[in-house]
This record gives sequence, C-alpha cells and structure tokens, in this order.
Amino acid sequence: MILKPLIMLKPLIEEVLNKQIIVEAQSSQIYLAMASWSEVLGLEGVAKFMYSHSDEERAHMLKIVKFINERGGHAIVPPLDSPPTQFGTIKEMFQDLYKHEVKVSASINDLIEVCLLEKDYATHSFMQWYVTEQIEEEAMAKNILDKIHLIGDDKGGLYLFDNDIKLLVNQQVN
Repeated sequence: MILKPLIMLKPLIEEVLNKQIIVEAQSSQIYLAMASWSEVLGLEGVAKFMYSHSDEERAHMLKIVKFINERGGHAIVPPLDSPPTQFGTIKEMFQDLYKHEVKVSASINDLIEVCLLEKDYATHSFMQWYVTEQIEEEAMAKNILDKIHLIGDDKGGLYLFDNDIKLLVNQQVN
C-alpha cells in the first residue's frame, strides 16, 4: 500500500507548478540551442557557458518535478517547442537571453502570487529559492550584455570576451 502525503497540493497550485516546469524545460532547450550555435561559430567559451546553463535550467525543472510529486501531485513532463537555431549576432543572442530571463522572472512572480492567494505557504517557501535565483540570472545576463556593449564591433574584444566567459565557467565548476 502506497501512503499519500497528508497534505496534498491544491489543483491550482499543481497546475501552475506544472506550467513552470514547461518554462524551465524550455529555458534549458533555448540555452542548448544557443550553445550549439555558439560552438559552430568557434566561440568555445560562450558555448561552454550556454551548455552549463542548459544543464542548470534542467536541474531547476527537476527540482519542481520532485516537489510536485513529493507533495502528492503529479508532475507532467511536457512537450516542448523547438528553440530557434539562429541568433544573429552574439549581442542579439545575449539580448534574447536577457529578455527570456525577465520573462522567466515574471512567470515565477505569477506563481508566487497564486501561492499567496491560495495560502499555500509551503510552496511559497519552496519558490523563494527561484526568486533569488532569477535575481542572479537577470543580473548575470545584464552584466554580460554590458560587457558586449563595451566591446562594440571589435573582433579582438570578442575573442577576449569568449576567453573570459570560459574562465568564468571554469571557476563556477571548481
């Protein structure tokens, strides 16, 4: 006999958490597409950064999957839209990345609002990690964009930027 948790997720909370799974999974796919595109252009550091962030977004998704299931709900593995395969320039790609992170933040904020309306303080508490993570993600994307603006059209600067971001990823791993 399988015992269900004493406190089960409310249907609306389960629904919005499952929608967030889609957002996190789609984010992983977008980063993966950006990684592949960067790698083909010979931007090893940018590709490594994007591959790492694709893995991170998948981990974010899995964290929600496990939370839903542990709280007596049923996490749904979603079908995903195909991400873009071309991104114009590195600058345009990172602008898209920043806009995407802002969109993810809005989605998390909407989820938090539902938690408060439903008085689901356990899920609200769980989601605070995501709020903090999104502050960091937006700041990181903005910081990278600022660096790209400083480089301008300088190809030598892009080479140095690619090496700098590779070092950043190596530091995060170690």
